[in-house]
Amino acid sequence: MSLIPYSLTRSFLFGMDPEAAHHLTMGMLAKGQRTPLQWAWCQTRVDDPVELAGLRFPNRVGMAAGLDKNARCIDALGAMGFGFVEVGTVTPKPQPGNPKPRMFRLPEARALINRLGFNNDGLEAFIHNVQRAQFRKEHRATPMLLGLNIGKNASTPIENATSDYLACLDGVYPHADYVTVNISSPNTQNLRALQSDEALDALLGAIAERREWLANQELPHAGSAGRTKRRVPIFVKIAPDLDEVQVGVIASTLQRHGMDGVIATNTTIARDAVQGMPHSAETGGLSGAPVLEASNRVIRQLRAALGRDFPIVGVGGIMSAKDAVSKIEAGADVVQIYTGLIYEGPALVEQAAKAIKASRTKR
Repeated sequence: MSLIPYSLTRSFLFGMDPEAAHHLTMGMLAKGQRTPLQWAWCQTRVDDPVELAGLRFPNRVGMAAGLDKNARCIDALGAMGFGFVEVGTVTPKPQPGNPKPRMFRLPEARALINRLGFNNDGLEAFIHNVQRAQFRKEHRATPMLLGLNIGKNASTPIENATSDYLACLDGVYPHADYVTVNISSPNTQNLRALQSDEALDALLGAIAERREWLANQELPHAGSAGRTKRRVPIFVKIAPDLDEVQVGVIASTLQRHGMDGVIATNTTIARDAVQGMPHSAETGGLSGAPVLEASNRVIRQLRAALGRDFPIVGVGGIMSAKDAVSKIEAGADVVQIYTGLIYEGPALVEQAAKAIKASRTKR
C-alpha cells in the first residue's frame, strides 16, 4: 500500500497547469523508481493470470499508452500493481507535438481533454529507456508484460504513414511483449483515416508481412539470454467514434491480417456529455468518465463481430472498480486505465484488479 494518501497529492497537482503537473509527476516517478521513494506509490499486485495472444498476463489491469510516452517510468508504473504496462506512442523521429496549452481538466465530468499530438523524444531514445527498465527481473515466474505503442510523425504525409509504422515496428520488436499500432489518436492530422477500409487493409497487410519477416530473425530480447526467434503479438488501437458497420469492417480486417488483439478505445472527439463545461470546446481527445459507455458499446460490437476467443483490451472511462468490471461484462478480456489514475490514484489499480477477479469467480 502506498504511504502517501493520493487525495493530498491530487490537491497539490490539480492546483497546477495540467501539463506541468504531468511533467512533475513523471519526473518524480522516473527518479524514484527502484529506490525507497517507490513506497510512496507502490501497491500490491493482484494475482489473476490470464492467457491471451500467447502471453501470460499476471492480472487483468494495465496502464494505457499516453501517460509514459518516452518509456521513462516503466518500473515505477509496474510498482503500482499493473499486470501490464503500455508505453508510447513513439514515432520514428522526435517531435514536439502540438502548440501549448494542449491539456485541460474537466473536474465536473472527471475528464481530460488533450491535443498533445504524439510529443516524444523519438525511437532511439525510447528504445534506450526500455532497455534500462528492470521489470522483467521481478516476479520472474509471471513478470509484468510490456506493450510498446507505435505511430507516425506529424510531418509524414498520410500516404507514407506505413513507412513510419514499419520503422517503429523494426525498432521496438526485440523489446516488446506486444506491439500496439495506434491509428486512432485524434491529435495527428488525418491519422484516423487509417481506420477506413482500404487504408487499414494496406497498413495491416504491410505490418503483417514485416512481422512475419521479423519473427524468423534471431533477435535479442530483454526477457531471455542471447538471440532468439520470436513472434511478437500485434494489437491495433481504435477509436470510440465508430458506427457498427465501421467496427465490423475493422474486425474482419484484423482477422484477415492475423492481428492478435484490439484495444478499444482511444479518446473521443464527441462532446455531448460535457457541453457547457469550462474547456469543453477545446479541440482534442476527451478521456475519462464520459467515454465509458461509448467505449463499452464498441467493445460489445467487437465481441459480437470477432467471436469469443479474439483478445480485446478494454480502455476508456474506468474511474472505479465497477467501471473496470463493466468492461469485462461488455466483452473485454483485460482492461487499461489512464485518466482514472490521475483522478483516483494508484489505489484504483488494486481495486479494479480485485473487483474483476471477484466478478469472474461469481460466474
